Amino acid sequence: MTRLIRFNKPFDVLPQFTDSGSDGTTRKTLSAFIDCPGVYAAGRLDRDSEGLMLLTDTGRLQAWISDPQHKMAKTYWVQVEGEPDAPAMAALAKGVELKDGVTRPAKAHLMEEPAQLWARRPPIRERKSIPTSWISLTLKEGKNRQVRRMTAAVGFPTLRLIRHSIGAWSLDGLSQGTWEDLEIPTMPVPAKPSHLPNHRAQKNRAQNQKAQTKQKQDGQKQERKAPAGRSNKGRPPRKS
Repeated sequence: MTRLIRFNKPFDVLPQFTDSGSDGTTRKTLSAFIDCPGVYAAGRLDRDSEGLMLLTDTGRLQAWISDPQHKMAKTYWVQVEGEPDAPAMAALAKGVELKDGVTRPAKAHLMEEPAQLWARRPPIRERKSIPTSWISLTLKEGKNRQVRRMTAAVGFPTLRLIRHSIGAWSLDGLSQGTWEDLEIPTMPVPAKPSHLPNHRAQKNRAQNQKAQTKQKQDGQKQERKAPAGRSNKGRPPRKS
């Protein structure tokens, strides 16, 4: 039976069940919170980020949730250093130039500190002389550490990052470090072979159309270049 759960990941927890390659480590993993054999994460959430993770025991559901081609929106609550102005917010929404390309358009707006927000341990490092602000940022892509790089690029470094929602699922009503089962969603039915595009046939049609267009153009050029017909003017009449 397919299973889907949501988990509110705390700060400083690895988004996996084992800490491979780190013998003797004391780093926490998902296994410290989730005793649910056979499930695995549908997408990642960095160790230094908090918030919503979805886990499932079904590969197709995992791919549907995490694959960027399905463009499932993810909303983040971002605490940044400073007070972002209108140009900075517009840049986040329009797209920011990063080393690996320009980010896709996003939804970005300033927000109040989330109500009933849990305390982070350890707390963020704040500078008394510089205020902090909260931003709601909704993306439909997943570049490596994208949110942090985006806010840094517009001049407001990220201090705390919480993923609030993935598609229709959110953190609402879920305490930090806890998880619960969810109803299984209805996934889109994969297209049947007969409904899939025949790329070879499409390519052949395009080539044929191109050849026909070129043949027609060549014919028109030849007509323009052909010598005009000889005139009978000035010739003596033929004798019968």
